[in-house]
Amino acid sequence: MKQPAAASERARVLCVDDEPRVLEGLRLTLRRAPYVLSTAGGGAEGLELLRSEGPFAAVVSDMRMPGMNGAEFLARVRVEFPDTTRVLLTGQADLASAIAAVNEGQIFRFLTKPCPRDQLEATLRDAVEQHRLVTAERVLLERTLRGSVKALCEALELVNPVASGRSARVARQVEQVAEELGLEDRWSLEVAARVSQLGYIALPPETAEKVYQGVPLSSAERGLLARVPTVARTLLGPIPRLEPVLALLGSRESEGSRLPPAASVLEIALELDAYELQGIPPRRGLERLRRRADRYDPEAFAAFERLHQAQAPPPATRTVPLRSVRVGTVLAEDLRLWTGALLVRAGYEVTQSFLERIRNFPEDFLAQEVRVEDGAAQPACAERA
Repeated sequence: MKQPAAASERARVLCVDDEPRVLEGLRLTLRRAPYVLSTAGGGAEGLELLRSEGPFAAVVSDMRMPGMNGAEFLARVRVEFPDTTRVLLTGQADLASAIAAVNEGQIFRFLTKPCPRDQLEATLRDAVEQHRLVTAERVLLERTLRGSVKALCEALELVNPVASGRSARVARQVEQVAEELGLEDRWSLEVAARVSQLGYIALPPETAEKVYQGVPLSSAERGLLARVPTVARTLLGPIPRLEPVLALLGSRESEGSRLPPAASVLEIALELDAYELQGIPPRRGLERLRRRADRYDPEAFAAFERLHQAQAPPPATRTVPLRSVRVGTVLAEDLRLWTGALLVRAGYEVTQSFLERIRNFPEDFLAQEVRVEDGAAQPACAERA
């Protein structure tokens, strides 16, 4: 994917019209404008230029063109290049054309021919500035969101690797099912899976281990467990644009109503993983969940059934010294500290944070043999970035 142009580069503008004389007029009108101007003789050609030579800050399109009119063209631009600002220039100053362009292409401005030079230049100046604002906000939000979520997940890894490992396992299942179902907001769902155990950061390790193994809790421990959702909301709440993630996590607390598809995927994945931690395989777990199938979206439930019907046989394993595991190594057995406390569960995929944590453990602990999935333990030269 091409990256946005640097701020020091001139913005690029695309003009689309099926009449060569109109395009030539636009070139003359904008010859002194601070933009790199490209032209296309129709919608199909314009889309090809956007795909091959983009990104473009703005696109100006005529309305009446053969094959693909301006409203249809700008609608396609909106879907494929949402950051590009869209302007319609037409001699058809009728209401129907304007409505079609606004509804289908969500245009920034609607101009009529003949358009005065100062009006066209002012519109393009505003369109380019709109593109700059949109892309700057998106980049900032992406960096803020990704960085914040990454930092929280790494903190969970350091404090409670058992919870972190569960988040990773749940996220892998969620990603598979979400892709099969073609869910629209997969990013929010996958992030919700990654941070689903974040509240467990407040639990003592021994309490978290009892929760994951289904061991009865004391009244004090049940009180700590009841605060887990509140802790997660407190940690995630200040991060901008995570409202859909918080909504997905909060939906698990709702009772008596059918969950929508994305929330169903998240809850089923969490429930199946909880059963597996108790030694109950996924197929038997699904049989238990079927007793309350009216809570889940039917297509989501069916997708999990297909996923676990098609599961490959368990992978072959081998034994290696713990010190030889690398990022990406998948453990095939529980790993416990010398005190007997659980460090990570079987199925845990080793991360850089995990390696940093065990680096200062006693040498005899690092020398112990541990079973890993065959092919997962890699030499240092093959360590993944």
